[in-house]
Amino acid sequence: MSDQKYLHELHAEHKLWISELTLATDELNSFGQRLQEVNAANTATEIRAQVEHFQNQFIRQKEVIDTLKHEINEHERSIAQVAEANNTASDHRKANDHSGARENMDSFRKIFADLKQEFITFLSKTM
Repeated sequence: MSDQKYLHELHAEHKLWISELTLATDELNSFGQRLQEVNAANTATEIRAQVEHFQNQFIRQKEVIDTLKHEINEHERSIAQVAEANNTASDHRKANDHSGARENMDSFRKIFADLKQEFITFLSKTM
């Protein structure tokens, strides 16, 4: 894998990631509302423990999203500086790849998908 990529490729990937993270935030907000409904309808200790578990997981995932967005924005600023340094032919300029951010996004996607599946299973048992 190359250590550098074209600026437009990096920028497009950043936009995609920000969209994914925004969607994940919206999903977490929706899940939180569903969780409140479950909590209001159930008084069993087991259910309340699961509700608390999911509340904690949702909070943690929102923190991860904020961290990822910050990382993406930092890299976006760095590629903007590369483009500004030589704005003629900036579409042919390259900048350092963000493979670490890509790995973080891949990890987030896996963990978030697992959490969603776990939550959907929980909802199917409690609603």
